[in-house]
Amino acid sequence: MNRKDIIKPLQIGGVKLENNLILAPMAGVSDLPFRLLCMEQGAGLVCMELVSAKAILYKNRNTEELLTIDPNEKCVSLQLFGSDPDIMSEIAKQIEERPFDILDINMGCPVPKVVNNGDGSALMKNPVLAGKIIEKTVRAIKKPVTVKIRKGFDEAHVNAPELAHIAQESGAAAVAVHGRTREQYYTGAADWEIIRRVKENVSIPVLGNGDLKTADDIAAMAEQTGCDGFMIARGAQGNPWIFRQILHYFETGETLEKPSFEEVTQMLLRHARMQLAIKGDYTGIREIRKHAAWYTAGYRNSSKLRGRINEVESYDELQALFEEVLSYNEEK
Repeated sequence: MNRKDIIKPLQIGGVKLENNLILAPMAGVSDLPFRLLCMEQGAGLVCMELVSAKAILYKNRNTEELLTIDPNEKCVSLQLFGSDPDIMSEIAKQIEERPFDILDINMGCPVPKVVNNGDGSALMKNPVLAGKIIEKTVRAIKKPVTVKIRKGFDEAHVNAPELAHIAQESGAAAVAVHGRTREQYYTGAADWEIIRRVKENVSIPVLGNGDLKTADDIAAMAEQTGCDGFMIARGAQGNPWIFRQILHYFETGETLEKPSFEEVTQMLLRHARMQLAIKGDYTGIREIRKHAAWYTAGYRNSSKLRGRINEVESYDELQALFEEVLSYNEEK
């Protein structure tokens, strides 16, 4: 496959993405500040954190923050989860005026509190109900509806190709497939073969997800599966540059160097300022700690630094810590 044929614009229903690199929906990660950073680095679509349809229905006060979208987000997918077709479609209609471009239905979340309610990846065990949810939601709104699924619930129930076909027949505009079962969570290698089988079973765009960390991974997934788009999850944690790196490689054939520690520091501090501005000092600084650990992974003394990051209580302390590490590294 020609390098230049892999990264390209992608049409999902009436929405045209500039490119087919997508930031995956990740709870506690793909919030507004991080989405903006990934969008700046070239992501064609950014997906919001999953939101409970029932939480919107019952006007849960924490949900409004999850639903916040910035005008600078060019192309955004809002992800809902739930298992009641009436509530899902009603909430989709209620929120349609918000400035998202695509509505995604989560049928892949493996977390027990979601699955035990019959939501997320539990719906893979009930394809008939899954089809009803998709069909009713598609009918309720004009925006494209997509679905995110897994390989299956467990190895004994691998049904992604069948479920993707049901999604297509129910009116879904695209399907994203994570190549792991619910039982695997995020362990072991993603099975890209299942993505290929889904691609062969449907005509709507298929987005491949699982173990995409480099431009080489994108090329390999394209070759092995023929999928239409690439959904990047953990590969983007602490690394919003991944989108720029991949785009640069497919445009030029050159591999960009890993950002310097100084670049990492600048990005992290900017991310922290955005986080604090949106979430307040107390929550913002606690949430940025995990991002800081991801940003610094693989750099010199990162394990020592991680312990100190977890003690940081304010932006000033975070800035002072990183300036100290920067000057220490320069002296070396």
